[in-house]
Amino acid sequence: MKQIKGPAIFLAQFVSDEAPFNNFNSICQWASSLGYQGIQLPSWEQRLFDLQKAAESQDYCDEITGIAAEHGLTISELSTHLQGQLVAVHPAYDQMFDGFAPAKVHGSPQARMEWATEQLMLAASASAKLGLTSHASFSGALLWHTFYPWPQRPNGLVEQGFEELAKRWLPILNRFDEVGVDVCYELHPGEDLHDGVTFERFLAATNNHPRANILYDPSHFVLQQLDYLAFIDIYHERIKAFHVKDAEFIPNGRCGVYGGYQGWQQRPGRFRSLGDGQVDFKKIFSKLTQYGFDGWAVLEWECCIKHPEDGAKEGAEFIKQHLIKPTEKAFDDFAGSSTDTERNNQILGIK
Repeated sequence: MKQIKGPAIFLAQFVSDEAPFNNFNSICQWASSLGYQGIQLPSWEQRLFDLQKAAESQDYCDEITGIAAEHGLTISELSTHLQGQLVAVHPAYDQMFDGFAPAKVHGSPQARMEWATEQLMLAASASAKLGLTSHASFSGALLWHTFYPWPQRPNGLVEQGFEELAKRWLPILNRFDEVGVDVCYELHPGEDLHDGVTFERFLAATNNHPRANILYDPSHFVLQQLDYLAFIDIYHERIKAFHVKDAEFIPNGRCGVYGGYQGWQQRPGRFRSLGDGQVDFKKIFSKLTQYGFDGWAVLEWECCIKHPEDGAKEGAEFIKQHLIKPTEKAFDDFAGSSTDTERNNQILGIK
């Protein structure tokens, strides 16, 4: 059996202009000091990483991996969550999502999409030069504004939406296929790929593309009230990345899943630091190990209550405690015996 690697940490939520979070070397030193062995690197964060340079220069990639290695760290994946979101944006969200892209493409949805697509192409090249096999991203969304079926969706709308989404992603998926890297979509509200059914729709629209895979994050399933353990049983062959993020869902008499436009602290469903929520990580790590997942267990810290540095410190130890070393033998091997065909025939009643 294969073993999950970890602990690792997604750096996106920690980057700032203040030390030690303002450059790659110092943030690596910080992560290592907490006990992390891997880092998931946000490709848009130029304070840490130059995606264009990484796509073009093996020397630069060797320098980046070398700095990480000096601190006992491995890069688990690159992330293009922000760029992936911009591959498909409904016009209703244009102004809010323009901030994910450089100013030169603001106000031009076509230019923004082309920029995002090019970013994903660069990420494929950079991932290969960094020696990575998985990549974390979002799918973007053309249909999200219709997720509740009122007004009624016209016949064929959903199918056309996924056809267009697949059309935009297929060249990207093909590029990742050329370099041997899986695109792992974080299934997330606000994305057209937000649960198992929508992932299946996308797979069908891409002809079951081998590089279309899943970043498993149970917190988003808690907030949707989806069975996150059964999800592993169904989709384990496509799970190629893992965010370890906790959440809780506590409905009340005033609001439920939709949250009433409230802030995170007031919503019934909210993200929590590891161990403070409702996710059964013992069963998750057990199932993923059972199915042979050998990727990284990556902390994604998002909590509306606890300080991020405390969440990061506690998260490293939490993941360590949940990692499972797979057994190399069956528990009842002591009672076994060697193969004896004649004896087996006698037991079976075969002459």
